Amino acid sequence: MELANLEAKLGFRSYFNFVPEKYKNSNSTFREIRKLGCDIGVHDLKHDGKLFISRRIFERRAAKINSYLIKWNTKGFTAGSMLRNLDWMKALNISYSTSTFDTDPFEPQQDAAKSIFPYWVGNGHYYSGFLEFPYTLPQDHLLFVILKEKNIDIWKKKLDWIAEKGGMALLNTHTDYMNFDKRKNNSEEYSVELYTEFLEYIKNMYSDQYLNVLPKDIARYLQKNFKQD
Repeated sequence: MELANLEAKLGFRSYFNFVPEKYKNSNSTFREIRKLGCDIGVHDLKHDGKLFISRRIFERRAAKINSYLIKWNTKGFTAGSMLRNLDWMKALNISYSTSTFDTDPFEPQQDAAKSIFPYWVGNGHYYSGFLEFPYTLPQDHLLFVILKEKNIDIWKKKLDWIAEKGGMALLNTHTDYMNFDKRKNNSEEYSVELYTEFLEYIKNMYSDQYLNVLPKDIARYLQKNFKQD
């Protein structure tokens, strides 16, 4: 909740993903997140890298994922470590997914979406697929843990380019890598002040020029339009 409250103070809201069968998840946390205008999604099942290792394993786990989607009242899914098979994922009862990236040579599965816009995964009809939202900004773990960057210059440069193209800025951050205290960061942490600085950069640089919208809102808007057609 600390991150959600921090974002809310700056006028932002996010889409938070939770792993159903690896960490303890709290319904009260879900409620508090949604009270702030944010949303939640199912993040893999066990986040062990095995969801797509075989069709048999996927189908068995997909049934459990679908049960969590119902239980948590969400239509959103994110594959663990972005190891995914978009075609298989049509078996999930989802409206949207954040399981790809526009381009990132550091990811374990490197078939990039090559797009800074959401795109449709399906068979030409809205009700037989889902909307995929590729990450378009480098993940925090990559920048600050792996590459040991000390500032947000890469985020700012990429954001400026996306804004110039009229694209979608989507950033995947992780609370377990953020240091919310003033103590010294360990090898797997970075100061949350870097993320705060980036949010402030967005507000100051692009005031009244961006729409902070959740994936569910875009998916709902498109679904409404398709129904009208």
